[in-house]
Amino acid sequence: MRTAVQARAIAATGIRVEAAMAEAVDRPEPRFAETMAQRLRRYVLGAAYALRPNRIALLPRLIWMSLAYWLAPAGTRDKLPSHPVYYSSRGLVGISNDLSVEALIANYKRGYFPVCHIGPMKWWCPEERAVIDPALTHVGRNLRRLLRRKKFRVTMDQDFAGVIAACAKPRPGKAPLTWITPRVMRAYYEAHKAGCAHSVEVWDEKGRLVGGLYGLAIGKVYFGESQFSAVEHASKIATVALHRQLAAWGYHLRDGKWMTSHLASFGFRAMKRDDFKALLDLYADVPGKTGSWTFDPDLDLADWPLDESKSEAKPGPASLKVA
Repeated sequence: MRTAVQARAIAATGIRVEAAMAEAVDRPEPRFAETMAQRLRRYVLGAAYALRPNRIALLPRLIWMSLAYWLAPAGTRDKLPSHPVYYSSRGLVGISNDLSVEALIANYKRGYFPVCHIGPMKWWCPEERAVIDPALTHVGRNLRRLLRRKKFRVTMDQDFAGVIAACAKPRPGKAPLTWITPRVMRAYYEAHKAGCAHSVEVWDEKGRLVGGLYGLAIGKVYFGESQFSAVEHASKIATVALHRQLAAWGYHLRDGKWMTSHLASFGFRAMKRDDFKALLDLYADVPGKTGSWTFDPDLDLADWPLDESKSEAKPGPASLKVA
């Protein structure tokens, strides 16, 4: 039976692939927390991050917004502006600590997403957005070869908590700073329980979780949040598996937030903010796949490029002007 949160959220909105159970395996409720030492480290590194040359210009605006937020009445401070001024190319929209399922859905449909290391939650809508039609994913020859080896097992929504916790861990060679804090984990886990946030898990031959990703699905749009790899290429396998299934379900828009070379290697392209928001108006209210997700075991993940004639004939990102 659907929970009240699920009902409200739905109303608002060659590798071996295993069909997972319709409902995720019963597990104890995860406890997302950080130690005092971890929190102190995050605050120190977060402050240092804000002082970097390419970030410091935005610092006065962030300080002013934070002060205005805490001085505003409690009943109104968490409402983001309807017609925002976008600050910097990164597109700072405003501040809101409301990470309820309903708020996530409403704000994502407007093109906003939360990222924050310290202080009240900041929301962003970049000048350019990394987007792709899942059916147009580029899969290189080496990755195709790996897919056909059937070395890994891939599932959906079987260990969302494990995936988001792994995404929050420090990456080798990088500063141990993450925006995936315990409050963010709790928020997206609630969205997962409501059937709006979904994960892809990659397991090795010993049954260990070695890669994955998670994100929000609203209508027929998938908003990617983060990914991880404990072994080489595991997150790439998760991406290809997700895109293959999304294409089969008729999804034509996959958001990757800020453009990176990693996303470009799959065929993501930078799209202007207004064009991206126009696509959201087109797809975010189209009924999508709700509830717990499972893979179609008959999908051939190594079969790329896809025959677009077999999918729903609707315009994808390529139909709008792309930067």
